[in-house]
Amino acid sequence: MRKRERLDMFPAHEYATAGESDPLRFYTYPIIGGLYRRRVELCLAELTGGPRVLEVGFGSGLTFRNLLRKYERVYGIDKDVDLDMATEFFRGKGMDVDLRKGTVINLPFPDMFFDSILLISILEHLGGEELRRALRELVRVLKACGQLVYGVPVDRRLMRWAFRILGYDIRKHHFSTEIEVRRAASSVLAEVRLTMMAGPLGMPRNIYQVGHFKRV
Repeated sequence: MRKRERLDMFPAHEYATAGESDPLRFYTYPIIGGLYRRRVELCLAELTGGPRVLEVGFGSGLTFRNLLRKYERVYGIDKDVDLDMATEFFRGKGMDVDLRKGTVINLPFPDMFFDSILLISILEHLGGEELRRALRELVRVLKACGQLVYGVPVDRRLMRWAFRILGYDIRKHHFSTEIEVRRAASSVLAEVRLTMMAGPLGMPRNIYQVGHFKRV
């Protein structure tokens, strides 16, 4: 059994956020905040460590304290973040991370560079050929036997309703279901395992899926 890993965040108000699209505020809400942290923790628990890790869509960098305990060098890429603000923030915390602006479709890294790649709630925002192109690009920068770990929400009516309460219409932003993401990942990588996250308060249905794949 994999050991549970706790998300080691700074106080939320200290972070230099990535703007209006950053979900940081949700981490402070009752019940919902626990679910947001738990999905990150499930992803972190899959990572095995090594020289280099990339987080795609790092946002506020909530995972960086955990990642720096497992990897010699942490890289992050995000299309919306203020790089100067984020870099200054983490340097002020004594954390040396390599942050860059860009997208998963065109990663500014050489072939076979990373031991691990992490994507938390990123791939569901891509659909069709764009999703397949992103996964081919991820495979390109992943070392042989390197691991790709992603988290995506499970496409259920209850989840869509819950996001509407938060003022977020996921149908306008999510273009792939967890089934489609898994299928696309399986076309270019070998599946290691899937981990499902149950809903709150004993809800029987799963609401989040973590996929662990490797390059062979």
